[in-house]
Amino acid sequence: MFQNSFFLFFIIFLAGFVDSIAGGGGLLSLTGYYAYGLNPISALSNNKFSSTFGTLFSVANYFRGGAVEAKTCLFGILFSLSGSFIGSSLATIYSDVYFRYLMMVAIPVVTLLTIKKKSYDSERKFSHSTELILIASFSFIIGMYDGFFGPGTGMFLTLSFSFVGFSLLEAAGNSKVLNLASNVIALLVFIRNGSVNFSLGIPCAAFSIAGNILGSSLALKFNTKIIKPMLLTVLALLYLEVLNVF
Repeated sequence: MFQNSFFLFFIIFLAGFVDSIAGGGGLLSLTGYYAYGLNPISALSNNKFSSTFGTLFSVANYFRGGAVEAKTCLFGILFSLSGSFIGSSLATIYSDVYFRYLMMVAIPVVTLLTIKKKSYDSERKFSHSTELILIASFSFIIGMYDGFFGPGTGMFLTLSFSFVGFSLLEAAGNSKVLNLASNVIALLVFIRNGSVNFSLGIPCAAFSIAGNILGSSLALKFNTKIIKPMLLTVLALLYLEVLNVF
């Protein structure tokens, strides 16, 4: 059991590290919880518990580093949560196979665009009103994706903020704020349902916090040099998830 716990803690730490930089850490942490032997509901609940606290510290780090635009994030949260509600409602009706087929095409396209883009410096090329429209649209659509399917949500938010004109570092910071909001809402539901194992969740949360602090600190220090490679890594992991390799 100790060896299993040690392996799980390492995976949670690594997931927090990846998630704080590029999003998509849930691809690793959920795999770790499943390997530990938790059933799907327990795995999802404990994953949400540990990742929520980890993301909280990541957001604090990005905020202190000046990589968060609070007003923009609060605006995006409203649409992200609305989209998530609709997506989770649709998930009870339709199979996620439709999203998997879509991702099989979308992920290679996003990967190619990420590789080809030369500059990730701040390029606020849109008017303020246009920025808000784009952020509302991306937040709603990705929020719906998060509610319906989920993996890689933080990564898609990071890329979307970058497209709007934020630097890659600002995009990573802003995406973490939106992630934190959706995580808190979901976590409250899981706690209310009594599906969080606190004896396991609390130490996992500690390792997630450590991973998030380290990852966000490195992102603030090295910027694009670490964020872009991590984005490409998460895209590769997500494609394997879509293909049901895990």
